[in-house]
Amino acid sequence: MQFRQQALAKLQSPEELDLPVRLARPQGWLALGVTVVVMAAASVWAVTGSVASTVSAPAVLTHAQGSYVLQSPVAGQVTAVLARQGQRLPANAPLLKVRTDNGESVVRTVAAGRVTTLAATLGQIVRTGTDVAAVEKVAHASDPLYATVYVPAENAAAIPAHAAVDLTVSSVPTQRYGVLRGEVKSVDRTAQSAQSISAFLGDSQLGEQFTRKGRPVAVLVELAASSSTRSGYRWSSKDGPPFRLDSMTLATGSVRLADQHPVDWLLP
Repeated sequence: MQFRQQALAKLQSPEELDLPVRLARPQGWLALGVTVVVMAAASVWAVTGSVASTVSAPAVLTHAQGSYVLQSPVAGQVTAVLARQGQRLPANAPLLKVRTDNGESVVRTVAAGRVTTLAATLGQIVRTGTDVAAVEKVAHASDPLYATVYVPAENAAAIPAHAAVDLTVSSVPTQRYGVLRGEVKSVDRTAQSAQSISAFLGDSQLGEQFTRKGRPVAVLVELAASSSTRSGYRWSSKDGPPFRLDSMTLATGSVRLADQHPVDWLLP
């Protein structure tokens, strides 16, 4: 009976056709407006915006011409070591004396440079072709340092000219002195073998180390110079470390790749 009375009462009441119809609450309109604005902004960014990315790879501080490995041209016993590690020598400078069956022979440098590794010791027996020293090809102490970053080959095409590079130097505390600044000078598009890296750096161990994950590409980085720092180069900190940098110092390079538009990787 109760439901029947409610039904009859509703039939007897007039239709409320003249009342305005509320399609949405004000909060709903606000949410819709915010959604539209966000979608519009996202669409504009997808077309005109860009995404910056970097690649991190092992690096070493060197001079631009690299190094060479000096080998003994004769077999015999080392009777004198005429140079020391770190010493700068001119071309054709005497490095070792070796006693052979035909008398004493002198092992000389091929090109001017700095002795970075002296492998021969007094009394050592060497054979023809034995590695006795590694010499970095640098003529003057004022010659600037460069960094060679060994980037995975698949990233080579994405490295633009003059790309920014940040170098974390192994001998410099990053939290205190920051990173070393530089920019890409050139990109060697040929993948480097362990042998080619060893020949350039004068160190077979580095050749093996830099090719453990495949054959990389050598990226030559010009370091940003600064007259206000002790090292002579620009750092992310104001002064940088209170000492000069040495060649053959290991580092890690963070190379900025070419900017990518989001629409390039959002669309199939």
